[in-house]
Amino acid sequence: MIPKSHPRYESLLLRDKIVKAAEKGYLADSGMIAHGRGEAFDYLIGEKTTHPAKRAMYVAVAALLLSNNPVISVNGNATALAIDEIIDLAKAIDAKIEINLFYRTDERVRLITKLYKDHGYKDILGSLDDDIEYINEIKNNRSSASKTGIYTADTILIPLEDGDRAEILKKAGKNIITIDLNPLSRTSKMSDISIMDNIVRAIPFMTKIAEDLKTQDKKFLMDMVNEFDNEENLKESLKQIKLEE
Repeated sequence: MIPKSHPRYESLLLRDKIVKAAEKGYLADSGMIAHGRGEAFDYLIGEKTTHPAKRAMYVAVAALLLSNNPVISVNGNATALAIDEIIDLAKAIDAKIEINLFYRTDERVRLITKLYKDHGYKDILGSLDDDIEYINEIKNNRSSASKTGIYTADTILIPLEDGDRAEILKKAGKNIITIDLNPLSRTSKMSDISIMDNIVRAIPFMTKIAEDLKTQDKKFLMDMVNEFDNEENLKESLKQIKLEE
């Protein structure tokens, strides 16, 4: 039991979710390392949502609302940390959710599929019985995609994703949005919209944004997206990292 008075209470709760996901078999060992890396960056920004992150979130939601076939790509980490919040966001922006795993095994896919169904989301893509294609004909797990999901999607939210996957999707002409606490990562740099924030803060905030932006006209949303400069926003994000008090 972790007392709420502990200075690392929230962080330790998230760490415990990651450990339990690994124990249950749907999170790869490397996913624990990735979480620790992100946790370090979260410390450096004071474990709070910064202004550049909020700006990127507004633009990201606008892009998803404008999309013809938006998809949220999920892996073990995203599922462990924010499954219910991801489902809420998908409903708010009318997006599909698709399983995509770096270390894809039938057992991990089966476990994650069951988790989403147990949480009330029945139409998860990327499951074992889904129609899978390969992006750019690259025959590996990093390029696998559901035919009705990522394979034909125009805009994809890839929270906590690796650089290989981001690069493959980008080369396929997809509009890529990421949630990544490391603004120097290949994923952040490859994406069209990079949100430097913790997924547990970002996803619920994006759902709230969606409720607001859905009332705006298409031109307003398009102007938001067209005026956004991801490279400049990443530079501002880097300035949020404080190495000393």
